[in-house]
Amino acid sequence: MSTLKKAQYKCFELSVENQIAHIKLSRPEQLNSMIPEFWTELPQLVRELDDSGEVRVIVISSTGKHFSAGMDLSVFTNMAKDFKGEPARRAEKMRRSVLALQDAFNALEQARMPVLCAIQGGAIGGAVDMISAADCRYCTKDAFFTIKETQIGMTADVGTLQRLPHLIPQGLMRELAFTGRNWQAHEALECGFVNQVYEDASSMLEGVMEVAKVIAGHSPMAVSGCKQMINYTRDHSVTDSLEYMATWQSGMFQMPDIMEAMQAQQEKRGPRYDDLLPRNTLLSND
Repeated sequence: MSTLKKAQYKCFELSVENQIAHIKLSRPEQLNSMIPEFWTELPQLVRELDDSGEVRVIVISSTGKHFSAGMDLSVFTNMAKDFKGEPARRAEKMRRSVLALQDAFNALEQARMPVLCAIQGGAIGGAVDMISAADCRYCTKDAFFTIKETQIGMTADVGTLQRLPHLIPQGLMRELAFTGRNWQAHEALECGFVNQVYEDASSMLEGVMEVAKVIAGHSPMAVSGCKQMINYTRDHSVTDSLEYMATWQSGMFQMPDIMEAMQAQQEKRGPRYDDLLPRNTLLSND
């Protein structure tokens, strides 16, 4: 029985089919700007999917002309109210606010399953922070990306400057951050930021879902292990990463999924793997 809860979200629509969760930004008239609810709904949604263990891939797409215009003005307005009072306490509160915003995108990186982003039109400001935390990015030929924060007098603070240097060349990344200029789909493809460029949103989503289908057909233990190791090696030395890999395998390398994969190949059928266990098994009262 599914452990996923049905909930109403202000900023998103969710569907789950064939172990693929599809999250859609659903405020096209407002260019999918990131209102205050966005920052609590996204991590809640992703972590509920992750906690359940029932999905093997998360696909994030959008609606309307643009993927997202980034941070909504209402968020800046709310933050402006905090710029008063005793300096140390004001600064401590601001620090916690930024960490809370960062957590919304950390959830994408921390999820046990891959997160694929399908981007049409503009991905602006906070949207670049968001998609940089995903595992793979795909876009339409009219897509463009902007580190908008520089143009409005602030430093991007929820992940772009920390993740982009691991995704594209340093010189290009610095230029994009310093200038805040638009970079187009072809440039994003050439530098490796996106995996593929599609003619339109429909063909893009079809293509991304095909990628998701392939991933969902593999052992979720193997795929989760890949994500864990890739993220770890990004932040550690080769020596430390190899040692962590050996430790991981000492517990996670078991035969059932391997035997199922081999048997499925022999029988010319798709393999059938158990889901990951829910994260909160030890905390459950069941």
